Amino acid sequence: MDKFTRATQALSDQTRLHILNVLTIQECCVCEIMQALDISQTRASRNLKILNDAGFLKMRTDGLYTLYSLGDTDAKSFRYHLLKAVSIAMKKNPETYKDVERLNNPNRGGIKCERIRK
Repeated sequence: MDKFTRATQALSDQTRLHILNVLTIQECCVCEIMQALDISQTRASRNLKILNDAGFLKMRTDGLYTLYSLGDTDAKSFRYHLLKAVSIAMKKNPETYKDVERLNNPNRGGIKCERIRK
């Protein structure tokens, strides 16, 4: 499949747009994405895989955790420009404020990320 087609298809889902928006703030593990978006582990992992396969993410390992961050920061890349457009569009979405609040308040009920922030 064409790289551009795969990238635009990855952006066709609201959950993936919210994940990208959270990752503009900080790198996250799966459980932090779960908390920020208030979604299941399966849903978070599935959508992170789609974004990674489309070339939007970088992954690194920190002990037991796989951390995700935005990739492709080359200003000449079409992915870079797509991420900029997503970032601008998501700033106008009131749901993104809830995501950020949940991300910054990891002590809410339910599953908690035990990863130590550096």
